[in-house]
Amino acid sequence: MKYVLIVLVLLGAAFAQADLSTEEIVERAQTAIRVEGVRGVQTMIIIDDQGRERVRKIAQVTKLYDNGNTEKRLIRFMEPADIKGTALLTFDYKNASDDMWLYMPALRKTRRIVSTEKAKNFMGSEFTYADMTPPALTDFTFNKLDDQMVNGVNCYQIEWIPKTDEIADENGFGRRITFFGKEDFVIRKAIYFDIYDDLLKELIIHEIKELDPENDRYRAMHMEMINKQNGRRSVLKSETLEFAPDVKDEYFTTRYLERQ
Repeated sequence: MKYVLIVLVLLGAAFAQADLSTEEIVERAQTAIRVEGVRGVQTMIIIDDQGRERVRKIAQVTKLYDNGNTEKRLIRFMEPADIKGTALLTFDYKNASDDMWLYMPALRKTRRIVSTEKAKNFMGSEFTYADMTPPALTDFTFNKLDDQMVNGVNCYQIEWIPKTDEIADENGFGRRITFFGKEDFVIRKAIYFDIYDDLLKELIIHEIKELDPENDRYRAMHMEMINKQNGRRSVLKSETLEFAPDVKDEYFTTRYLERQ
């Protein structure tokens, strides 16, 4: 009898998940990566079309505010020496355009990243400023395509279409197809198309870590962005990444951004 009840519960959960709307899938995917607090060190490897590499070391902290509707993130470059101290502060709002500030030590100045700049490459990598935070869901129309396997994981396949040309310009793509794991709702791959619907970039997630098992919260540990048009690619790999809900609030201010 106990076995029958377990089977019925599992089947009920499976049917409930199968009935999810496209918007609910994307909403769950956004929630799955919103961790109460994170602290870590990352390596960024920028590889040009000749295979030459530039390596950069990054420290980052994140923390949730406003009942999880806002994620604040500080990224600071530690190496190499010529960009040491360069830092990016982002306020990622769930359903509004993000706020971003960039500090350049050479200029001793913090400047706000405006919406027209967010499609630009971040520090010479194939990741854009817009890629550094999840986009506002209200800016897109979603279509659910056929499920697909990605590296052995059964995934929802969701198409994102910007609602306006301005939103497309801000995010740097004409449409995007994202693959979310059906069990955990964590992204496994994304394919980007430009405004002419030509293949632009492909994001591959090589490793995922569950940082907060109690709330089913995850983060990608190893990401690779491949530019299909210019032959360049960039890797962002976490050397350390830990659940840290006690991250200090002072980190997420423009005043702290300018500290050396």
